[in-house]
Amino acid sequence: MENQHQLIAGYRDLTQQEIDLINEIKKNGNDLGLAIDVIEKWPGVDRRMAAIARTQIQLGLMALIRAIARPQGFC
Repeated sequence: MENQHQLIAGYRDLTQQEIDLINEIKKNGNDLGLAIDVIEKWPGVDRRMAAIARTQIQLGLMALIRAIARPQGFC
């Protein structure tokens, strides 16, 4: 469905600049995820710490995207 974000409370139209920036962040996040995949396979790497790093990076990227998108109606 086209423009479905307009039917969901709290969503707004984004500028092309905001869309481009969010897409760049997501691309960089995917690249970081691939790097973590490689690092986790190295002998002697603490996989628990790598998993924590992955989670914290995901959280940071999500927060960065929300900072740009600024959804409304969330406490």
